[in-house]
Formats: sequence, C-alpha cells, structure tokens
Amino acid sequence: MQERMKNPAIVIPEAMEGIKVLLAAVGKTGVPGTTLHLVHLRASQINGCSYCVAGGAGHAKQAGESDERLFAVAAWRDTPYFTEAERAALALAEAVTRLADRADPVPDEIWNEAATHYDERQLAGLLLWIATTNVFNRLNVSTRLVAGTKMPWG
Repeated sequence: MQERMKNPAIVIPEAMEGIKVLLAAVGKTGVPGTTLHLVHLRASQINGCSYCVAGGAGHAKQAGESDERLFAVAAWRDTPYFTEAERAALALAEAVTRLADRADPVPDEIWNEAATHYDERQLAGLLLWIATTNVFNRLNVSTRLVAGTKMPWG
C-alpha cells in the first residue's frame, strides 16, 4: 500500500494542536488508561485502520497491557479477560463507531450499562475518545497511512 498524502494533521499542524488539547482533557476525566487503549483498539479494528491498530496495540503494550488481552479485543464478548466496566466501554465504542448499523445506534441498554460504571464526566471522556479515534481512523484510512509510519507527535 502506498500513502496518498501526508496525514492531514501534518499538512495542517494547527489541527493536531487542538486534538492534543482534547486528548489531554480526556486523560483527566478519570477513565483508566487501559480502558482508553482498549476502546481505541476496538474502534480502529472496526474501521480497518491498520495504522491505529498497530500503533494502538503498541502504545497499549508500552503501558503494560498483556498480549492476551490485546489479542482478544476483537472477541471481547467471548473471553474472560475484561472487567465489566471495560466491557461496557467496548460495547459503547462499537455502538458509537457503527452509528449506521441500526435504527437506534446507541440503545439504552448499552448506554445504561456504561452509565453504571462511569460517571457523567467519564462518559463524556469516553465519547470524546471514541469520536477522536474515529476521526483518526477516517483520516488514516482515506489517506492510506501505512501501519508503522513514524509521526512527529510520537
């Protein structure tokens, strides 16, 4: 695969500055970093973003995540490796990422389960994280950013 163009956040660096501020704010919401890594990986898998799958798994590993859990993210419902809170976050990530798949994209069942594990600030953080992951996925897939490509922001 060949890249079509540079990542838009390199072409327009002011955009990346805003995204960095957003991500830093999400990091202060109290959602565990491990959960954020898992959610990023799952949304990226759904969207077929090879760059974010590879990079997200690598960042999760650096943060101490086990291979066993990383390998199981795609089948999280059928494995014993995730907490109930992580499962709720993964279900929310799938629903928010797949908005067009059903008439009620984020049904009360999924929302209410997430709300039993996360307060309003944490839910806001999760939603912003999922949405930002989807932004990155859409940019990277559209431009065909190659997995493993080094970006200036790390």
